[in-house]
Amino acid sequence: MFIKMDAEGVIWPDGIKESIDSIIFATGFKPIIPYLYGVEGAVDDRGYAVQKGGVSSTVPGLYYLGLSGQRSFISATIRGVGSDAKYVVKHLKRSTRRSS
Repeated sequence: MFIKMDAEGVIWPDGIKESIDSIIFATGFKPIIPYLYGVEGAVDDRGYAVQKGGVSSTVPGLYYLGLSGQRSFISATIRGVGSDAKYVVKHLKRSTRRSS
């Protein structure tokens, strides 16, 4: 797992920086995302992801899966994550086409 995220990408534990266009966090029912606390706008004052439907509302290229109530009441379940994943990937593909 990377130790830090910035505008260009991530920094790995060995100090190597890597450019990353997109990151998808499969958070699970109770997301613990302290590595995003230093990313401006990524989380609110309660530590929750600032997102809509799994797409970050504030950090371009940041996506989530498995958040409770992400798109429906079953989003944080095996049964619900599949449709949320399709939604996120569709958004990611559109975003990637625009930037190329």
